[in-house]
Amino acid sequence: MTHLPYILTAYGLAAGFAIFLSAGAAIRLKRDRTKLAALEATRGGSRRGGELS
Repeated sequence: MTHLPYILTAYGLAAGFAIFLSAGAAIRLKRDRTKLAALEATRGGSRRGGELS
């Protein structure tokens, strides 16, 4: 009996989980950048502290 199906399943699950977490992080990042842009627009676009550019 070969162990190949179990190994492929484990790698598939790990890759799927990594993709799921990465997609969630990308969605949160886009949402937070949108919120930041709206916040900066209401404050006149000026940052408190120093510029990080």
